[in-house]
Amino acid sequence: MFRGDGKRSTLNAERKSSGATFSVWRLALCVLLLAGACRQKMANQPRYDPLEPSDFFTDGMTARPRVAGTVARGELVVNDFLVTGKIGGKNGDGFPMPVTRAFVDRGNERFDVYCAPCHGRLGDGNGMVPSRGYRHPPSFHTQTLREQPTGHFFDVMTNGFGSMPSYRTMIPPQDRWAIVAYIRALQLSQSATVADVPADQRVILSGAKDPRRKNAEDPSPSARLRMTQAGGAH
Repeated sequence: MFRGDGKRSTLNAERKSSGATFSVWRLALCVLLLAGACRQKMANQPRYDPLEPSDFFTDGMTARPRVAGTVARGELVVNDFLVTGKIGGKNGDGFPMPVTRAFVDRGNERFDVYCAPCHGRLGDGNGMVPSRGYRHPPSFHTQTLREQPTGHFFDVMTNGFGSMPSYRTMIPPQDRWAIVAYIRALQLSQSATVADVPADQRVILSGAKDPRRKNAEDPSPSARLRMTQAGGAH
């Protein structure tokens, strides 16, 4: 074999290797370009902004109504009172679930978040928002609202009333009922009498002494010293 033939073979091998490498890079570049093009088409596909009008649909709306006869997952109504607060088309009374301490505590927490800014922590209508110029809501402790059925408060939270907006989309039904339970607790706290206290607790109340009277009847050593000094001054 001539010496020149070996050099030509080596050169051809290098050329083939370089060509293969170039082909791989070219293929990779094509894949990247195609991938970028696909992403760009998806990112820039035709779309509508919320509440934007449409010239495609006959009603001119982009937001499409729910197909008749369908129910969204998790929105199946199996208890009208639970989701409307009404029985036979009128505001019902009572609760569609057991009222426990944990349930009322949940209502307390949700009340402080959504209701207290306007209604106040005590439900007296003196919240921070109306103190800055917004319309004052009525106090929950008026005779009129104390006599309202629980469904009234649920309906107001659901659909709004007067200057109060609807909280339907912000507070789920279970939490709305929890808030109603806490409102009842607030009303009771401001209008309860001894007769409302359970019998076993009344004994404790009747046996309790006013701490101010106890101090007067049995003053502490320092109080007795002051009383003695006061008597000596006269």
